[in-house]
Amino acid sequence: MPDTPDTSPAGLDQAETLMREAGVHPAAIAAFAHSYRALAAGDTGLLRESDIEPVHDLPRLADLDIAEDVAAAAMARTAVVKLNGGLGTSMGMDKAKSLVPVRDGRSFLDVVAAQILALRAAYGIELPLLLMNSFRTRTDSLEALERHPELAVDGLPVDFLQNQEPKLLVEDLTPVRWPADPTLEWCPPGHGDLYTALVASGVLDALLERSYRYLFVSNSDNLGARPEPRVAGWFAESGSPFAMELCRRTAADRKGGHLARRRSDGNLVLRESAQTAPEDADAFGDIDRHRYFNTNNLWIDLEALAGVLRADGVIDLPIIRNVKTVDPADPSSPSVVQIETAMGAAIGVFEGATAIEVDRSRFLPVKTTSDLLVVRSDAYALDDDARLTLIPERDAAPLVDLDGVYKLLAGFEQRFPAGPPSLAGCERLTVVGDWTFGADVVVTGVATVGGPGESGTVPDGTQL
Repeated sequence: MPDTPDTSPAGLDQAETLMREAGVHPAAIAAFAHSYRALAAGDTGLLRESDIEPVHDLPRLADLDIAEDVAAAAMARTAVVKLNGGLGTSMGMDKAKSLVPVRDGRSFLDVVAAQILALRAAYGIELPLLLMNSFRTRTDSLEALERHPELAVDGLPVDFLQNQEPKLLVEDLTPVRWPADPTLEWCPPGHGDLYTALVASGVLDALLERSYRYLFVSNSDNLGARPEPRVAGWFAESGSPFAMELCRRTAADRKGGHLARRRSDGNLVLRESAQTAPEDADAFGDIDRHRYFNTNNLWIDLEALAGVLRADGVIDLPIIRNVKTVDPADPSSPSVVQIETAMGAAIGVFEGATAIEVDRSRFLPVKTTSDLLVVRSDAYALDDDARLTLIPERDAAPLVDLDGVYKLLAGFEQRFPAGPPSLAGCERLTVVGDWTFGADVVVTGVATVGGPGESGTVPDGTQL
């Protein structure tokens, strides 16, 4: 555990004052204060291997036998929240990643809207869609939603805002000052802020007043996370207050948070890499010992959530101590702590929380341009109900590894002016150097283009 900084109540007092002056909701201030006190007391949020035991057997979506009327009844009382606060900065973007075109000129948000509308038509339900936006993503996202006016549900907003909190200097946990760009003095509290934001925005009360009982939450860049009626029916029948969808870990998932069971009370918990002690790193990465990773697809009983939240809107989530520089683009700028929480960590808060194993079709996040090339390609198909699935000929997605010149979205688009190559028969594609792809390029099996420092054009019609 790192040394506890030399702190005084002044740091928290200053932070709370700044938050009040910025108009932050009292519930969010209370949640920040709760996390701040834990941080100042030396709590790093570590979850040691000796405190947990593996989970090896979960119910599987593939094995569920849920009656259609049960699924329909559960869907009729379900609302959907998409986490939409990310800017896609890792791809060089300054707007919501969900606005990037992903299929046939449609953005992630367009596809999500189509998924919701298809389910409404199939089940004759309202199925509200709400975005949890950040201050940086709200304006552009709401403009994009104007293309789908039919999504609005009377009495409910189409979005609500996640909260913001001050970044804290590492040495004394006082709020950092950065006159060069004061917006960089603030950060989101992680997606664990979902619960406080539902209270602060009034959305939790509004949903309960309209008799919605269940909430499905997922990331807006995960087009595999279409609300699944069978899971809704299973969750309703379980009587559980909280459920998490998980996939089997592979070697590629060693760094992702995994499910475990807390020895002290037998409750399920989620352990992230940032909550793992260095001496437990090998156990954390052991995919045979810890078999399941969190997809960030969650099901929440809204009545249970209202009961778990304290009167001040705080839910007792473990903190994640995230150390960065105040200006992410300037490594010489002061080191700061961002106090974060993970929404999946609530599985350890709800008594009787449960989990279900789903296959990879429910987990298609786009974190890099390599991911984007795959979901744009013909290895996937988008059906009439806006389900994005692998084509029948494939049982796994192709692996794509693009060199650094493709990392930013602008550079990526320039190098695929005719769209992605055919990856329907591709096992793995590696591109090294700077190559621009022509039209009708087909990749089959395992292929490598170029080498270090090489550049050029892959001509139209090339077979790789």
